[in-house]
Amino acid sequence: MANEEGESGPKHLNSSELLKKIDKLREKNIGKHVPLPQLVVVGDQSSGKSSLLASLTKIPFPRDLELCTRYATQITSRREDDRSVEISIIPAGDASLEHRAKVQGFKRTLRGTEDFRSEFPAILKEVDECMGIRTDLSSKEGSVFSKDVLRIELCGPEEDYLTVIDVPGIFRDPTPGITTESDIELVRNMVKNYIKDARTVILAVLPSNVDLATQEILKLAKDYDGNGERTLGVLTKPDLVIEQSAKAALCSLVLGHKRPLTLGYYLVRNQGADQDTSFSGEEGERMFDSQPWNTLPRDRIGIQALRERLGELLSEVTEREFPELRKDIKNQIDSCHQDLVRLGPARQTEQEQRAFLSGIARQFQSLARAARDAHYTENEAFVESDLRLLTHIVNFSDKFSSNFQAKAHMLPFDCPTSDAVDKRQPYNDMNNNPHGNGRHKNCPRGKPDMHAQMAAGDRFSLAQHVNESREGLDPNSFPELEQIVSRVEGTQDPEGDIKAWIEKLYAESRGLDLGTFGNNILCNAFKEQTGKWEAMTRGHLYHKIWSSILDDLLQSYKNAMSQAMFLLSVERNRRPYTLNNYFNHTLQKLRSARVAQALEDNARNINDTWSNAEMKVVDLDAVKKSASDQGNVEHITGEIHDILWSYYQVARERFVDNVHMQAIEHCLLTGPESPLEVFSQEWVINLGSDELGAIAGESQAIKARRANLKQKMEDLKSALQTLKF
Repeated sequence: MANEEGESGPKHLNSSELLKKIDKLREKNIGKHVPLPQLVVVGDQSSGKSSLLASLTKIPFPRDLELCTRYATQITSRREDDRSVEISIIPAGDASLEHRAKVQGFKRTLRGTEDFRSEFPAILKEVDECMGIRTDLSSKEGSVFSKDVLRIELCGPEEDYLTVIDVPGIFRDPTPGITTESDIELVRNMVKNYIKDARTVILAVLPSNVDLATQEILKLAKDYDGNGERTLGVLTKPDLVIEQSAKAALCSLVLGHKRPLTLGYYLVRNQGADQDTSFSGEEGERMFDSQPWNTLPRDRIGIQALRERLGELLSEVTEREFPELRKDIKNQIDSCHQDLVRLGPARQTEQEQRAFLSGIARQFQSLARAARDAHYTENEAFVESDLRLLTHIVNFSDKFSSNFQAKAHMLPFDCPTSDAVDKRQPYNDMNNNPHGNGRHKNCPRGKPDMHAQMAAGDRFSLAQHVNESREGLDPNSFPELEQIVSRVEGTQDPEGDIKAWIEKLYAESRGLDLGTFGNNILCNAFKEQTGKWEAMTRGHLYHKIWSSILDDLLQSYKNAMSQAMFLLSVERNRRPYTLNNYFNHTLQKLRSARVAQALEDNARNINDTWSNAEMKVVDLDAVKKSASDQGNVEHITGEIHDILWSYYQVARERFVDNVHMQAIEHCLLTGPESPLEVFSQEWVINLGSDELGAIAGESQAIKARRANLKQKMEDLKSALQTLKF
């Protein structure tokens, strides 16, 4: 339903003013964007279309028996004081820029109808040449038909306000050497494009001397106007009908008794191709005074009656559709604007490209900071859990720390249990073993204890879906990373007898040591015991890198892996050493626990006389015996084990922290060469013009799409301005 503004609009304009506005839109080719109110003359070849147009418009169209109409022709007549004829060409909607410029430059203006009639045939040849179609049908150069539109505007004091569009006639069989099957299809599609719009009145030209069932135009009209509400039948060549039954059938059509159309049928007689110019319309219409034509309503027969009805129809359609036409144009403008917004800002000049890429870099840095700092409420993007970067890093790092603590040593340590030691150990490293075997939780051969599994369970579940999402990444897609990262499928649990291993190592490495051992043994023992560190570290970095892989960031990933390998080399290939008091504290407690374990079997309970507390005591002889019973190798092996274990705790925690702080936090997250810092506004500023164009420039398809949308919006805004009243 039209809005109030639209409904009141046409009331301020008379029909002629409305028609002028619509014609201006047609000149601007607005019809390719929104359907315009129009009268379109269609019919089969040799149906009498050209003669009908000549009679309606008084334009001397060629009416020879060869192919005449090879492009759409828009004829506009206007009542003006001065007589003039203006001829121009409206380019097809899909015409190239070169062809568009060529045909738009074609203009001819004639004063007076006599000059027009004498010069019109020559002008039509110029039109053919300008459109690029054959001037000689026997020639092979050029096309036979064109989608350009010939525009003829007639002005004079006797002219009526009328605009009709004639399109090439439909034909079924190609003419050898002239037309082809593709020409047949082109004309049929041209006709369909004109009659499909609801604002088009279809003037179906039907020769009276041919069975209407053979006229394809009626079928096409019914396809797009099923109820026959905007189709007007024009019956031509009644003078060629001889039989009375055929004449009666024509009368039945005009009277609406057969094949009824809402707009009805009109009966006209035109000048034939073999008749000279002395033939007048009045002479031709005298035949309607005879039987049976004189029984028909006078407003349904003759050119003048048809011309008057067409003027009324065009005015009615224009007034009725005017409000909706303005609404459609506004909607099209909005649609163009939305399409341009979806294309983003223009990126055709270097300045536009740099501004566009700089804006993206600014947004990326804002998102990166929020992801790095876990400020997930700052952007809706973080609704997707995969984008919560810091959370993934923490989850991965916790899992790495737990796995490293449980599995990074080659052999399980053999440590005594002591309450005094337990209470001082960080990370629950010396919890009592539930199996009562007196070992540290990392010491049992096989799986770590249930407590450790439960402690890591929550962290694992938090990161599990992230791990699963990374499984789809194919390292083969990035062969350049093969030297940087590698997948580690799994790490075996520590297993074996560490005391026997240390004893063997001591036996193979001892020198002239009197009751002691060389630092070499500890170095070798630590290096072998940390043999899984590199694989586990590479596996940890694998997840970090593959979780944010980008082709242009290889150097950042190399830096992270290089830093991790540097830390690994420092820990494994240097002499074990630490300034951390925790090492000495742990070693002394471990030694005390080992002595207490050795005396456990000789301890007994007594009641203290000063209190009710129960105490354990050991005879002095038992203490002396436990110290003297231990052989030199056993003593040294135990010392190596305890020093190795005490140092291993310090080195392990130090290494895990350093990998996180330096390789992950610094190299991959917060450092100046972090992948998150590479895409910055500074990087955009330093891009060369070629690099900038390759990254941010628009494709030819996008450029063409943007140009078309801008031109369309400009045309539509101009059209809306034209329709103002």
